[in-house]
Amino acid sequence: MRNDGDLQYVQPVSPHAHGPDAVARMILAGFDRHYALFRYSAQRAKALFESANWHGIQQLSRERIEYYDIRVRECAASLAQALRDTAPAQATPGLALAHEQIEFWQATKTCYIGLLASHRQPACAETFFNSVSCRILHRNYFNNDFLFVRPAVATDYIDGELPAYRSYYPLTQGLLPSLTQMVADFGLACPYLDLPADVRRLARRGLRHLHEALPRDLGRRLAADCQIQVLNSLFFRNKGAYIVGRLINQTVIHPFAVALLQTPSGHVQFDALLHTSDDLSTLFSFTRAYFLVDMEAPAAYVEFLASLFPRKPKAEIYTTLGLQKQGKTLFYRDFLHHLSHSSDAFDAAPGIHGMVMTVFTLPSYPYVFKLIRDHIHKEGMDEATVRRKYLMVKKHDRVGRMADTWEYSQVALPRSRFSARLLASLRTDVPSLLEETGDLVVLKHVYIERRMTPLNLFLVNAPDAALDAAIQQYGQAIRELAAANIFPGDMLYKNFGLTRLGRVVFYDYDEIERMTDMQFRRIPPAPNEEAELSGEPWYPVGAHDVFPEEFAHFLLGNPRVRAAFLKYHAPLLEAQWWQECRTRAAQGHIEDIYPYPPARRLQTRGLPVQDPSVSPHIR
Repeated sequence: MRNDGDLQYVQPVSPHAHGPDAVARMILAGFDRHYALFRYSAQRAKALFESANWHGIQQLSRERIEYYDIRVRECAASLAQALRDTAPAQATPGLALAHEQIEFWQATKTCYIGLLASHRQPACAETFFNSVSCRILHRNYFNNDFLFVRPAVATDYIDGELPAYRSYYPLTQGLLPSLTQMVADFGLACPYLDLPADVRRLARRGLRHLHEALPRDLGRRLAADCQIQVLNSLFFRNKGAYIVGRLINQTVIHPFAVALLQTPSGHVQFDALLHTSDDLSTLFSFTRAYFLVDMEAPAAYVEFLASLFPRKPKAEIYTTLGLQKQGKTLFYRDFLHHLSHSSDAFDAAPGIHGMVMTVFTLPSYPYVFKLIRDHIHKEGMDEATVRRKYLMVKKHDRVGRMADTWEYSQVALPRSRFSARLLASLRTDVPSLLEETGDLVVLKHVYIERRMTPLNLFLVNAPDAALDAAIQQYGQAIRELAAANIFPGDMLYKNFGLTRLGRVVFYDYDEIERMTDMQFRRIPPAPNEEAELSGEPWYPVGAHDVFPEEFAHFLLGNPRVRAAFLKYHAPLLEAQWWQECRTRAAQGHIEDIYPYPPARRLQTRGLPVQDPSVSPHIR
């Protein structure tokens, strides 16, 4: 498997040109440049938060997503030039390497491993080596002899020059002084509105949630091992900064995150305390934009975070930290491991088959594989458009309502694991993306994302209470997407799914548009009865015109669904609601969409509070 992008074949170098050590050093220098810029982005995020430059943070987040591919292309081009200058004989793409060339590239990997012995980011550097090598070698050499299919350098107990986390001891320092010092050590340049009051609220809320583990008597309820450990860097995203840590008491880990926001006066306040694994899993969800966080040793951060929400794979943790290529590497390794320890077959994913994508899954593995159909039966839709939409989602603030995807090319899977029905379907629907060689099926391009329960299937047999909650979530998802300047386009229930925690998430992106590109209109009165009864509209309709009154016809045929929708989200059927939302987006408003429920908030003084049932302006 290799990262996305067009294949670029560069001639294999002879051992008499640049030596393996020189090539290894060139690749590592390319990675070091990438990671230095990656860290600088996180350091800039701190300054942008301090100055309340929310647009700057969002722009930085979008730009950083492209850093990795840019650095890989730069490194591959430099390497190609070096090899071209010193080894003029051209190699034919796709042919086997000569024996001396095989030895050269294996020696290059060996030299690279030696360079990583004391490196702070060895796992990410291995992934960078893979990305560059995949632009040089043919797919036949995508194995552990030439690439890091398996890791070569252990990251256990790795740390930076500055340890990844700090520890505070409430028994000796006192709880309030410990919390105060914990916050002060982050060194934010902007003032707190009332830090002592915030610390008291935090302590009260935290102790309330620990009452079962900690008896009333403070002297007895804090055990000798009691300590507060927090990661050294703040986690920045949109308008928020987060302190992430854990309380250890009697060997039990209690995860927590403290949300910091700015008031309209430019002062920092504690806004929320998240205190369960599910709270933090939601904060670090695959449905949200990536965090900006300065990590000298990212493996140490991931190990710490994995202790807070152990159900989340490390591949997803790396991805939420902005290291999405490392997330892809870990996903691939996990996936290969699962394939070798399972026997079920790939088959079509449940739900209504789409006109744009063919989707299949492995029942024992919680992901789906999405391929763009060769023939798309939608007017104005083609492969380039679909890819552009998915890239738009990747770069956009997903506000907890759009699923992130990993994009791969040249994915080789065992033919024996495909059901006959699925293989026949793929040969019909995506022949240009399919290559069958021996006992392998190679997918030339595929999106992989978390598997969810399709909302349309869930609603069929859902009890009244569950249906009510799901429809409330569905409407809320539409509101939050609109607030983030995203119009879903096709809002049918089949395009939404439910996560493990019951959140409704949108995952069909071929028709999404920016709210600011749409025109939301009311249907004008019919000029006469004949026009009203006609099957054709009596009014002009532009390519980007939307008539919210029509939503009810497509969405509310089921009486139970209709009752629940109208109870919570009747304004979504009115053009005025959409027009107002579009106007705010056009004016550059960045709405407050919270990654935690109101019950987790510590206070509302000085901060905007909206009723989520009537307004999109919710964080």
